[in-house]
Amino acid sequence: MRAGEHERLALTLAVGSRIVPIGAAPASAVPDRDAVSALWDEALVLKQLGIGKPLIARMAQRALRNRTTIERELLHGGGVREDAYYAGMARLAGLPFVEAIEDGQVTDIRGLDSQLQRPTQIRLNHGHKPPVTVIVPEARRFADLTATLARLPDLRTSLAIAAPSTVRQAVWRAGARRRSHAAVNGLFEADPRFSARVVLAGRQGFWIGSLLTAFLASLLLETDATLLVLHIVLTLIFFLSLMPRLTAVVQSRRSRPSAMPALLPGQALPVYSVMVALYQETEVVSQLLTSLDRLNWPKSRLDIKLVCEEDDLGTIAAIKALEPGPQFEIVEVPACGPRTKPKALTYALAGVRGDYVAIFDAEDRPHPDQLLEAYQHFSCTPDDIACLQAPLIIANAKASCISALFSLEYSALFRGLLPFLARHSMPLPLGGTSNHFRTHLLRAAGGWDPYNVTEDADIGLRLYRLGYRAEVIRRQTLEDAPTSIPVWTGQRTRWFKGWLQTWLVVMRSPSLAIAEMGPCAFVVFQLLIGGMLLSSLAHPVMILFLTQSTLAMMRSPGTAMSVLDKVLFYTDMINVLGSYATFLALGATKMTRFETRLVSWRWIFIPVYWLMMSMAAWRAVFELRSRPFFWNKTPHRPTAARPEKEAVNGTAPRP
Repeated sequence: MRAGEHERLALTLAVGSRIVPIGAAPASAVPDRDAVSALWDEALVLKQLGIGKPLIARMAQRALRNRTTIERELLHGGGVREDAYYAGMARLAGLPFVEAIEDGQVTDIRGLDSQLQRPTQIRLNHGHKPPVTVIVPEARRFADLTATLARLPDLRTSLAIAAPSTVRQAVWRAGARRRSHAAVNGLFEADPRFSARVVLAGRQGFWIGSLLTAFLASLLLETDATLLVLHIVLTLIFFLSLMPRLTAVVQSRRSRPSAMPALLPGQALPVYSVMVALYQETEVVSQLLTSLDRLNWPKSRLDIKLVCEEDDLGTIAAIKALEPGPQFEIVEVPACGPRTKPKALTYALAGVRGDYVAIFDAEDRPHPDQLLEAYQHFSCTPDDIACLQAPLIIANAKASCISALFSLEYSALFRGLLPFLARHSMPLPLGGTSNHFRTHLLRAAGGWDPYNVTEDADIGLRLYRLGYRAEVIRRQTLEDAPTSIPVWTGQRTRWFKGWLQTWLVVMRSPSLAIAEMGPCAFVVFQLLIGGMLLSSLAHPVMILFLTQSTLAMMRSPGTAMSVLDKVLFYTDMINVLGSYATFLALGATKMTRFETRLVSWRWIFIPVYWLMMSMAAWRAVFELRSRPFFWNKTPHRPTAARPEKEAVNGTAPRP
């Protein structure tokens, strides 16, 4: 619609004229006459409710721009409370208004969850009294309701009106047991080959036990020969696992970030959902809501689920105390095992309304335009692109040596390795936050595995095995890294344990995995996940081998060493020093100057960081046996005041 047409149409609706000045604007930019008629019907009802004409005019402009309704814009930014609005609708219709629905009044029937996505009506049972149908009327169809009531006055005894949030809360409670069972057991029952519920399959246990027994026996009988074979095998695996990251360094692209394409004239944005799993996060709730409020997306088209454990009363109370807008909804997950983030997200997935859904963590500060970029990217890519990964940037790199090295690691992963893998259509080990999914594909894949404690890597591999791919976008998410060794170790142990779970799930049937992924992607998976696990576990051993070779070379001339010893010595040196150099090069070259200043000289502790990762990896191996589904919670704190402007608003990081 041409400049000024929206305003004239909105004002026309407000003052009561039925003349709609559409003009000669392009058809794609002009609302059809049915939409205009619906806006007119809404305006009449809203005036009867006592809402002023100027406010109706402003909300009509928004409705035309966002392709929604005046009613929806009023409730999502017009200063009108939902309960007061629907109570007024009930008075206007002459029907009772239901403020709250008691437990047991709603029966869990097939299709009930559709009322979570679009609340329209539910049936209330009152014991010995006749049942009552609670409806959520729309202003644009209110005339039809009043006409029906005038024609059939007896309906008034069996109808009532409630707000959408009241209906959703009742539906969440009514279907809680069924939904919990589906979240915990759905993937295992539908396709057990993708579930980590069985930690070690029978054949896997047999082969691992057999290999371990054979190794120990060989070590006792032929110690020197066994150690030599172990040295050769570990050196080769370590060297091969270094190749993907080394290739990513060599093929690194240095290009300026491309501008985000503009929306087409008249292009309507879809509903976009955001899910955040929260547990014991009272301290960061305010920061989280502020960050999500900054998202550059119409609030009337946002569906934000704050997913909390039902017994986490502190977090729920903290959210309610801030009185978030109607785009926010608290989803209370029943307290049942396993108590993991993926189980909570899968439970809440039933209520997601958006065509797309983004996942964030409690401490995240996403770029305001991240949803816009993800939507634009989805719109321009084939339907087999199921997920987009936004880069994660550590904002507190200056806080400690651990956070500085964490920052380097994240830069290497999210701005170096993942874009490289995406360009070559390889499987992406996703990060646990800032993932953007096509909702219908995520549901078709079964949601997240509640038993896998790195649900991000698992869902990325599963989508790839099902024939879908993931790509990356540029608008970042800021978050804080752990600054203490105990917190870092707990988090990293959980990650290693989940990566090990993911590797075991894929390796239950290697031939099937090769058929689904393709030989090249299967090899890349082995190098990225399997190689990373083994190289982390074997890193201290590799240092011992290198030290032993160095001492041997110092004791005897190089000419006295065998060719094999020389090859092993130089390969060990390449492996150990190359892993440090690749870690530094892939991370530092992708950082802005501001970020490199935050890291400063702390990169010299990379060898210590690698040893810490080895410690966490070994701890994960033992924990996989004793507590396979234990979720080691990472505590979060509000962001301290520090200069983050350049990281947020400055030049986007290099791709």
